[in-house]
Amino acid sequence: MIVGQPGSGKSTLARSLAQVTGLPVVHIDQLLWQSGWVLRPKAEVDVLCLEAHARPCWIFEGGHSPTWADRLERCDTLIWLDVPLPLRMFRVLRRTLRHYGYARPDLPPGCPERFDISFLVWIWRTRKTAREKMRRLHEGALTDKSCYRFTRAAEIDGFLSDVRDRAGCS
Repeated sequence: MIVGQPGSGKSTLARSLAQVTGLPVVHIDQLLWQSGWVLRPKAEVDVLCLEAHARPCWIFEGGHSPTWADRLERCDTLIWLDVPLPLRMFRVLRRTLRHYGYARPDLPPGCPERFDISFLVWIWRTRKTAREKMRRLHEGALTDKSCYRFTRAAEIDGFLSDVRDRAGCS
């Protein structure tokens, strides 16, 4: 279970972990959005998340806090990417430029990357409240979970290196 605010690197980390572990990745944005940037109804997203959690194994990256409790109960590892706001904003702007007009791998088909000032405003407005939610999630995780909080890219790189070593990958 990977959580973090926009631009923290959730999708990138999930794809890297999938390459090493062979586990399937669930991207929350593929559950939230339908083609044409149409937001699914919350109840439908809840069901899609719960169905994903019910699978025998997965890497689930992203939010949708109404289903966090179920996801946390079923996961063995919780990773919180607690990356500083300036870096996150830079990454969001960079990925917008890089993928502009095309759907990113973590988005459903028909959702081309676009410049959306309201999204940047939302990131700014939720910077403290969303972080606090994730802090409480991380601190409240059961002791039988492996829990990680990364604030810097070097920590994430070190974690991935350790996972590769344990998996016997180079």
